[in-house]
Amino acid sequence: MTGSRTDTPGLGAALAALVEVGRRAGLEEDSVHAEGAAFAATLAESATGAPADWAALVGPVEGSAARAFFDAAARGRRWRTAPTHQLDGLVRLDSSHAGAYADALLGVATAACLLGTPTERVVDNATRACGAQLAAVPGRSLSYLPTVPARGTALEDRDEGTGAGTVAVATPAGPDHPPATSAPPTRPLAELLAELDALVGLAVVKREVHQQAAVLRMEKLRAAHGLRTPAISRHLVFTGNPGTGKTTVARLVCGIYAALGLLAKGHLVEVDRSELVGQYLGETAVKTSKVVAGAIDGVLFVDEAYALAGDQYGREAVDTLVKEMEDHREDLVVIVAGYPEPMETFVDSNPGLASRFRTTIEFADYTDAELETIFVRLAEAADFSPTSPCLTRFRELLAATPRGQGFGNGRFARNVLEGAIGRHAWRLRDVESPSAEDLRLLLPRDLEDRPDPDEPTPEGGVA
Repeated sequence: MTGSRTDTPGLGAALAALVEVGRRAGLEEDSVHAEGAAFAATLAESATGAPADWAALVGPVEGSAARAFFDAAARGRRWRTAPTHQLDGLVRLDSSHAGAYADALLGVATAACLLGTPTERVVDNATRACGAQLAAVPGRSLSYLPTVPARGTALEDRDEGTGAGTVAVATPAGPDHPPATSAPPTRPLAELLAELDALVGLAVVKREVHQQAAVLRMEKLRAAHGLRTPAISRHLVFTGNPGTGKTTVARLVCGIYAALGLLAKGHLVEVDRSELVGQYLGETAVKTSKVVAGAIDGVLFVDEAYALAGDQYGREAVDTLVKEMEDHREDLVVIVAGYPEPMETFVDSNPGLASRFRTTIEFADYTDAELETIFVRLAEAADFSPTSPCLTRFRELLAATPRGQGFGNGRFARNVLEGAIGRHAWRLRDVESPSAEDLRLLLPRDLEDRPDPDEPTPEGGVA
């Protein structure tokens, strides 16, 4: 398995430990195991090769490993910024096992960082998720210690020139381990804008973000010279279909605002309705305020924000959010995102929202050529080379795929690649010593839903 190590507990052991804690707490073992598996998948979602590692460690899965992995990841995304269902239940019951369960989830997060080839996003997901789990347990906090080596990952320690990367793991803070309070170093504005420009497509988005950065920079310079400046809202509305890069751009906007000196920390807190709305009136205001408190000096990113419209609980969350935005005009930026028409209705439903969200940035669907570029970039980043016939087959699959709201855009390209990597491994299963070219090249058959007709299936039959 790509990310396995002999000196660090693997995902299988971490899940077993979580199940054991759940058993002592009186929880159903299968539910705990499923929750832990989804927690690991959502943290490692962006790691190339993670689906195969994950499927091998969590046990039998239905259908393809890639589909099971990404389905599990989708179920667990809210846990990047909120406690898992089982942990939340233990905390609400004031269970003495809540702390141990949170610690076991930290073990799962550490193991998830070793699935496939870790990326900075995996580590960011893990650290944020660990903080959310411990924050749910009274009296707990979090310290991040770079202690798990992951040689060959994208997280190389270039300052020391060691050539070995480090994965940040979460450790419960206490008297011997005080919580870290320093903010991550601010990246230069030019570097962030260059990274934005390097994204595939999104021409309109890039122009709007560049303009927003220029306006806010001028605002700051004018204020430094004692000139009057109009009140310019920094809050944004992102509209577009899934997989069009909204979260990626939100992270860059966060860094851009920090580079301009508008935000002290420049961290992103990503939530949806479930993290803001409580089970009864009154609880929602408290819950929303707590989420906002964690986003101060950074950006609060509310995905599918239109889900807050239409009922009294959602309205309570919106009213609280509007008040918090007013109270924290200087140290909080809110970005709301979702499908175009529902988001327009959502913003217009509350005068406070309409007055604060004056800039809407539309994320268009990727063109076929852009999706092909994304597919090639993802493949090359994983040291695979799609052949020309393979790319022709990719275009055929793309042309045959409906492009409605359920279309995944960039996720489509990533899912096709993950499936291709699995079929590539199956195609070479009997090759004793494959060459580097064999290991690198992706062929048209690697993009097919089924093996070649004359090849045996993994179950021993014939396809």
